[in-house]
Amino acid sequence: MIIQAIKTSVLKFIKDEDGLTIVEYAVAGGLITVAVAAAFTDLGANVHTRITALCNAVGGGAACA
Repeated sequence: MIIQAIKTSVLKFIKDEDGLTIVEYAVAGGLITVAVAAAFTDLGANVHTRITALCNAVGGGAACA
């Protein structure tokens, strides 16, 4: 009797697709996080380049370091 209950529980767990949905959301969230981090890294580099160019254009000297 107990083995039949275990078998039924395992088969029910295997057929359950709710866990798969959670995994899909986790993977999508991870990919979005990586994309946002890459975008902000690129944005930061571009801002740094612009600020350095402006600083050099006005002759900021030590204030720009």
